[in-house]
Amino acid sequence: MTAKQPLHGITIVDLTRVLSGPFCTLMLADLGADVIKIETHKGDSTRVQGTLKNGFSWYYAAFNRNKRSVALDLYSPEGREVLTRMLSTADVMVENFRPGVLDKMGFGAERLREINPRLVTASVNGYGSTGPYVDRPSFDFIAQAMSGLMSVNGREGEEPLRSATPITDILAGLYCALGIVAALRARDLNGVGQHVEAAMVNGAISTLAYLAAEYFVTGEIPKRTGNDHPIMSPYGLFTAADGSVAVAPSNDTILRRFLRIIDLEWVIDDPRYDTNQKRYHVRHEIDALVNEKLVAEKVDHWIDRLNKGGVPCGRALDIAEVFADPQVIAQEMAIDVPHPGRGNVRMLGFPMKFSQTPCVVRAPAPELGMDGPAVLAANGYSEDEIRALEALGVLKTPQPAA
Repeated sequence: MTAKQPLHGITIVDLTRVLSGPFCTLMLADLGADVIKIETHKGDSTRVQGTLKNGFSWYYAAFNRNKRSVALDLYSPEGREVLTRMLSTADVMVENFRPGVLDKMGFGAERLREINPRLVTASVNGYGSTGPYVDRPSFDFIAQAMSGLMSVNGREGEEPLRSATPITDILAGLYCALGIVAALRARDLNGVGQHVEAAMVNGAISTLAYLAAEYFVTGEIPKRTGNDHPIMSPYGLFTAADGSVAVAPSNDTILRRFLRIIDLEWVIDDPRYDTNQKRYHVRHEIDALVNEKLVAEKVDHWIDRLNKGGVPCGRALDIAEVFADPQVIAQEMAIDVPHPGRGNVRMLGFPMKFSQTPCVVRAPAPELGMDGPAVLAANGYSEDEIRALEALGVLKTPQPAA
């Protein structure tokens, strides 16, 4: 018998849109949850964002596989009644509105407890639901700026630099997904649901890691160090004859291996450089010594020698090189998903690997509203009632081709 996925049997009502929330529910859907995506009649805005192929957004497809779509007017009494009925039997509700929006719709915390005491509710937002910035809108770029992340990214003497990837959206989505799984476990233990919240700014702050630790202990604001490590030297991107090599000697044992291989072992024994603290304060001097050695050979030479010598290293790959890399191919980090009428859509694969219950693509990203009738029928609506909701404009379903 095939083992069931970890979240098999868990029903999630997904009120999120764009990226942070949909990424959260994507993780849960990939783990086997039945994610019902509630959309407006226009649909999630990512349906028309990014480069469209055959009128279809691969951006949308990548973050909404394994979900079902219901297009519902939640501003109508009938639409809110449909949502109420769905929530009464669901396990989780996830939303990424600004704080207070659900209350205005009639789904505040107290009402949700009345509907379903076992319901786990979750919010992904910019700043959290308390504090002076609660009502501020936030996007990834703003969260990067407000979290201090940009302040430590970039080169010394230059302006703060954003991460090119939407890192605060992804982090908030991941934290929210983890929180939901933990809350489901707590419900198993305690019998009731609870509320989970993950804020984009908080998630980014949590990644400050040793930079925050150094600030707490010294009171000094970290400087931007580009590709150099903020507290270690040598460590970073070095210049070979035909490109760059990323090298990460994270302790003195590995550093000695590295310096021995490039014929600089004397450095670690020199009184000027024999501690990390000393080396860090003259890191540009140390980097120059390393570059002088590495530039004599090509990148492949150093990648081979350093890896064989037990020194973490790698080539700085562009995205095309990443997806052509044999290790990435072996890990199936790019997959092709057939979409009926749309052809194959290439998207990122599964970052979590399970030996017994692997993540799978059970279904491609849904067409807008395609699952509405089936979902409502499963919640006790008759065929006549479903047709009446369509006629009222409460429920939108795909129209058959002429």
